[in-house]
Amino acid sequence: MGITELLVKFAGADVAEEAAAMMRLSLFDWAACGIAGAREQEFAGFRRAQMTEEGPAHIFGGDGAGAATAALVNGTLSHALDYDDTHFAHIGHPSVAVLPAVMALAETLDISLTDAVDAATIGVEASVLTGIWLGRSHYQIGYHQTATAGAFGATLAAARLLGLDKQQTRHALGLCSSMASGIKAQFGTMAKPLNAGLAARTGVEAALWAQAGMTAAQDGLAGPLGFTETHHGEGVDVKLPRKEWQISTISHKFHACCHGLHAMLEALSGANVEAERIAGIKIRTHPRWMSVCNIAQPKTGLEVKFSYAHTAAMTLLGHATGSIANFNDETARDAGICALRDRIEVSEDDALTETQSQVTLTLVSGEVRRLRHDLMAPMTLEERSVKLRTKVDALLGEPASETLWQAVIGSDLDAVTACFEGVPV
Repeated sequence: MGITELLVKFAGADVAEEAAAMMRLSLFDWAACGIAGAREQEFAGFRRAQMTEEGPAHIFGGDGAGAATAALVNGTLSHALDYDDTHFAHIGHPSVAVLPAVMALAETLDISLTDAVDAATIGVEASVLTGIWLGRSHYQIGYHQTATAGAFGATLAAARLLGLDKQQTRHALGLCSSMASGIKAQFGTMAKPLNAGLAARTGVEAALWAQAGMTAAQDGLAGPLGFTETHHGEGVDVKLPRKEWQISTISHKFHACCHGLHAMLEALSGANVEAERIAGIKIRTHPRWMSVCNIAQPKTGLEVKFSYAHTAAMTLLGHATGSIANFNDETARDAGICALRDRIEVSEDDALTETQSQVTLTLVSGEVRRLRHDLMAPMTLEERSVKLRTKVDALLGEPASETLWQAVIGSDLDAVTACFEGVPV
């Protein structure tokens, strides 16, 4: 079955209970990231520039807009901190592309929270499947899977919410094929989160246009001169989920930086050694991350989020990488961090997977410590929810975190979107 036929069929699939439960955790995490992201003053001008219309869809930080605009703004703001979830099967951030489209349309259409969660689950799964289908060459050549695969996931989720028939859904995916875009050159800039917003808006617009009667290529993804042929896709074989869904292995962030750094940071959390006792530090990672998050000498807080050496130095010197506040321009210039950073060696190791990292610490005493972590280590839903609630408590404050949590585990979509305005911390 071709990718387009697979996605069209999947749009109306039943959603597994455990997959939907994971989606609710990602909804909690995504909303918290968006509420906190709306406080970032550097995005204030962008947000204001989009407020050219009023509408029923809530926007992070207050106000309302039409579904497409809300999807754009909320997708961008929820990825502004780069603190949202990731899926390593295709190296993308699925929730920030899919959930803004789903929540904006669900509000506009007065859809229940349960149906919105089911649509988002389908969309996230489709995003990951599309990313796997595109393959590693698509990512390595420079495309941002959050923006490309994410747009197809957002489109399929929107098609489900709108109740599009199979032919309309096919056209929506075809329209998306002309719209999906985003490049990794934007990493470390404000345009990286914009990639997520554009993907979410594409999903809303492609589905609405297909509903309105606009047609497109019958197979804009895998057909002649389609997306895979023109965007360095591999056409990897994928199958629809049965017992195991891709969303079950989604990875949530517990450090406020690029997810490629997290295995290294988790490994360092077990170092238990003072920085002054360290004579040498060697970090080994999968080759793919060397072009993503290995900025050797970051100059800004944004660039720090993409630096192995700088975040490793921060951790060893006691600067909490789970705190958004620690990723700022002052941290980038900190003399102590920079001095330790410049003594750290980062190298690639193709024996490691994309979710693994190994750190070798050589102490002044001559002792050598080898630390290793794999982000795919099993974690139950209960364990994950505890870690996420701790994260969101820190992001929003405990009262706001509790209100959002109760809304997300409930049945009222309006209760969730009412939290979007947020409160200062």
